Amino acid sequence: MNKNELRILFLCMGNICRSPAAEGVFSKKVRDCGLSEKIHIDSAGTHNNHPNSSTDARIQTHALKRGYDLSNLRARAIQDKDFEEYDLLLTMDWDNRALLEERCPVEHQQKIKGFAEFLLTTKASVIPDPYCKEGEGFEYVLDLIEEASEGLLQIAEKKVRP
Repeated sequence: MNKNELRILFLCMGNICRSPAAEGVFSKKVRDCGLSEKIHIDSAGTHNNHPNSSTDARIQTHALKRGYDLSNLRARAIQDKDFEEYDLLLTMDWDNRALLEERCPVEHQQKIKGFAEFLLTTKASVIPDPYCKEGEGFEYVLDLIEEASEGLLQIAEKKVRP
């Protein structure tokens, strides 16, 4: 891999809500600043509960109102090769992180971070799961994802710009 490239994998439990939303939001931000050739983005789940399923319709609806189209994203579970292929493995909450750390080879542990670590001003330690909540939960999660995406983009740009 080129040292001026970055591969980022977002992770939640089933890869049908938070991690695909993070993939969609961050992908749009990366496209908007012309870095799609240098920053590669995907998402996966720590569980294989929804293989090849569409992103949850509720988060799709809320995301589309903000200009993020998640309709083409499909769920998948993390694979062993992902630990080597990605530079950053960004988890949405502590459970996702614990499961990932348990499975991750020692030599790749430093790649695991919480996505909330990239929040710029909001004080939150996780991106909470809105799956069992109504509209406000999805809006709050998208607020956090947008803010963390901005923080991540600031760091990613420094890495990939010559």
